Amino acid sequence: MIFANFGATRPARFFRMSCKLGVVCALTAIPGMALAQSSSQVGAVSQGQEALIAKDDGFHTSAAVRARFETIDGSPRTGVSTNESWWNLRTNVAASWKQGVWMVGAEMTDSRIYGTRPGSGVSSSDVDAFEPTQFFVSANLGQMLGKGSAVKLTAGRMALNLGSRRLVAADDYRNAANTYTGLRADMSTTSGFGGTAIYVLPVARLPDDPAGVLDNRFSYDKESFSTILWGGLLNHKDKSGWVIEPSFYHFRERDWPGHATRDRHLNTAGLRYYRKAKPGKIDGEIEAMYQWGHESASTAPTAATLDVSATFVHALLGYTFPKGWRPRVSVEFDRVSGDSPGGTYGRFDTLFGMRRGDLAPPGLYSAIGRANIVAPGIRVEATPDKAMDFSGSWRPMWLADSRDSFSTTGVRDASGKAGSYAGSQFDLRVRRWLIPHHLRGEWDGVLLLKGRFLHDAPNAPAGGDTKYTALALTFIF
Repeated sequence: MIFANFGATRPARFFRMSCKLGVVCALTAIPGMALAQSSSQVGAVSQGQEALIAKDDGFHTSAAVRARFETIDGSPRTGVSTNESWWNLRTNVAASWKQGVWMVGAEMTDSRIYGTRPGSGVSSSDVDAFEPTQFFVSANLGQMLGKGSAVKLTAGRMALNLGSRRLVAADDYRNAANTYTGLRADMSTTSGFGGTAIYVLPVARLPDDPAGVLDNRFSYDKESFSTILWGGLLNHKDKSGWVIEPSFYHFRERDWPGHATRDRHLNTAGLRYYRKAKPGKIDGEIEAMYQWGHESASTAPTAATLDVSATFVHALLGYTFPKGWRPRVSVEFDRVSGDSPGGTYGRFDTLFGMRRGDLAPPGLYSAIGRANIVAPGIRVEATPDKAMDFSGSWRPMWLADSRDSFSTTGVRDASGKAGSYAGSQFDLRVRRWLIPHHLRGEWDGVLLLKGRFLHDAPNAPAGGDTKYTALALTFIF
């Protein structure tokens, strides 16, 4: 599926300007992609190896372009410009060939940012020029596990969206998505059991130096055995539609030429229990993860090695009304551990997870991620007609540990005297098909009313509340 992404809140003049400048295009084309959406996750992912699957034998191609204008006033992040605007353009061209049990898929992606300047928050998460992001071969091995079962093996470079996508994902809102090179195995049975196992090398997007990123320079991305991710998940769906899903992932990294790392060796075990939203039904989800292992205190060669003990919990309860706009109302809660003084490192690492579904947009905003946060919330979603949908949420937010930096802002008060209340976030997204299946517009807006911590912490950026707006058009061919 392919989603357009429009930004968030900014003064009215910026919204009017964004509409006039709506020449923004970003592209993401995947053969055989469904144009559906996830009602339970605001920025559901459209990229992934599973989306490149061709149902019929033969050769298939597709392409997409997404252009997006983003602007922010009063950024709460340290080390970046407080007020900034930029354009990002993403182009995807994809092709697949299928014959019997065999399939070959490939995708070329060009992700660029325009209008940036030194001090900008742009990174390799936004820029990846002219890159072969996917090239894989898969084989459907049929009913190896009994009648009605399915087993499929995939090898090569691929995008991955696994489970809740909170640890392993290809976030479509972001201008440059994660990809991985390695092996993947999927299986399912008629009794409701399924699972996925992976052994992959996460791909490092290059260049990743500030000058190279600002100039949209070209360099082939790189994978190596210096960074390894393996693990997977199992799931079982009962007759009532509830799914239980245990998971385990091991991540290991070490320094490689020109790149110092924190030498992370992390194990993350999780358990998820959920039921998807359906009209007239109660849906829900609870997912808990425990992370352990060790990592260095910094990237310095002489940095001390710290034991890791971190936690994450997400809970949700929702109901979809069966008539009219079919609005869905849900209450949500996230708690992600932060780091406390002492010998054990307690800040949860979301690895390659996507943030848009639960928390907030990445890109120019990138303030709220899965780290050191306590955030209850209320979300409302609706589909007035087949061409339009919208989603809005409100989340008050606290620090899980008042002495660690708040979420992904970099704002910290080591003494804890600035308190733990970070503020209240309002997030709104509206999407509409302007030409069904070919042209889609999206507007995203975020208003962060800063709390005491984001005003009083020693390194908190000066300025008022944060206003973020993004406006996008996606053309699909």
